[in-house]
Amino acid sequence: MDTLQHILAGFSVALQPINLWYTFIGCLMGTVIGVLPGIGPAAGIALLIPVTFGMNPTSALIMMAGIYYGAMYGGSTTSILINTPGEASSVMTALDGYQMAKKGRAGAALAVAAIGSFIAGTISVVLLSVFALPMAALALKFGPAEYFTLMVFAMTAVAALTGASVAKGILSMILGLMIATIGIDLQSGQPRYTMGIPELQDGVGFIVAVVGLFAIGEVLDAMESYFKGTSEVIRIKGKLWLTREEWRRSFWPIIRGALVGFFKGVLPGAGATISTILSYSLERMIHPEKEKFGTGMIEGVAGPEAANNASTAGAMVPLLTLGVPGSGATAVLMGAFIMYGIQPGPLLFQNDPALVWGLIDSMYIGNVILVILNLPLIGLFVRLLYIPTGMMLPLILAISTIGVYSINGNTLELYIALLFGVAGYVFRKIDIPLAPMVLALVLGGHMEQSFRQAMTISGANPKIFVSSGISVTLLVLTAAALLLPILLPAMSRWKAGREDEQV
Repeated sequence: MDTLQHILAGFSVALQPINLWYTFIGCLMGTVIGVLPGIGPAAGIALLIPVTFGMNPTSALIMMAGIYYGAMYGGSTTSILINTPGEASSVMTALDGYQMAKKGRAGAALAVAAIGSFIAGTISVVLLSVFALPMAALALKFGPAEYFTLMVFAMTAVAALTGASVAKGILSMILGLMIATIGIDLQSGQPRYTMGIPELQDGVGFIVAVVGLFAIGEVLDAMESYFKGTSEVIRIKGKLWLTREEWRRSFWPIIRGALVGFFKGVLPGAGATISTILSYSLERMIHPEKEKFGTGMIEGVAGPEAANNASTAGAMVPLLTLGVPGSGATAVLMGAFIMYGIQPGPLLFQNDPALVWGLIDSMYIGNVILVILNLPLIGLFVRLLYIPTGMMLPLILAISTIGVYSINGNTLELYIALLFGVAGYVFRKIDIPLAPMVLALVLGGHMEQSFRQAMTISGANPKIFVSSGISVTLLVLTAAALLLPILLPAMSRWKAGREDEQV
């Protein structure tokens, strides 16, 4: 009853006209930021912080939170339409979303992304309201060893379950981990594999790699088809909305994705990215036609997009209850809290309940605003597919190069993106999946640090990785992810052979 009273009191704050206005502004700006590759919610919030000086803290934080989850809505658009994920968490959406667009179902892909994000966002905010404090206690049970085994499982699942060959997926993952080692070693302070180039001391940026592998690689592939005369103009087929069958296939992936996204988002780290990996892997694992994933399965869009949006509310749990950021964007949000003289943590719920519950309830309202904003834009977005190839390919290259250059103003990164583009083109030709490399590049640094911290705590004793039930469970799941794609076809062949013998 106390929680219900706090929720109702929070709505009295969130529904104030000034706060409704700032919620709308935050959602609109977040959507635009999500559509533009290279910016991301963390950078969007950081750019806005100076503008909020002198504002009411509650209104300012409501607007910045709107940018956070609004960017998660918008990130799917470029992934589906031009195969260009703007954030690591949008990589999984691109796998099937872009293939749906190529089949003429871009409208359905965008619609299920918007509806899935709305449903998952609402579910996750309800869970945030009810389970914030208990979930924070669970998050404290994850130490460096648990985080390491979690990331091992996440990357192995993607490597084993995306693509026709487990070996090619593992190769892609290993290449990504190798690239992730480039830069300054955080423990020794020594540069690693930088070849004496100062710009590589910060490592290879995610946007540089993903724009190269996906966007530039896609442009090179499309150019080849264009000059060969084999390119096909993408046409929209059927209505822009979901069919009854597509909605039936999407409903449970959305629910499962919402739960996966929220509970993973509670754990500090690359929450949204791992959430989408786990959701996609789960949907592929339980689907009877798992070999069709990556060819335009709507479940491969619905689940990850739901997990992506739900993870934002999950990431707010450790921020508000423990004062620990759950993602890069919440780390920037925490800086905004501190700038206003507000210390996130357990006492925040007691000392300033109006701010906390007003912020939480504004997320309910923000989800409604976002779905109202995004659904009418579907018809406009899909018209982009009718742009002639001679105009579309230079447009994609322009967006890509602007996105890469705007991060650090570094010309070298443009050449690196081109190098990744050539690699992406070659990978397509030899059927090596791109997602494991990108996600290993994103998670490699976190994985290395967790491994080193765990070994330091245990005095270099590897038994620490099997010392807790959480770690053991994750290692068992890792083994299952590796073995199932090999064992299931073998069992099917054996069963077919037995049936032939009986006949």
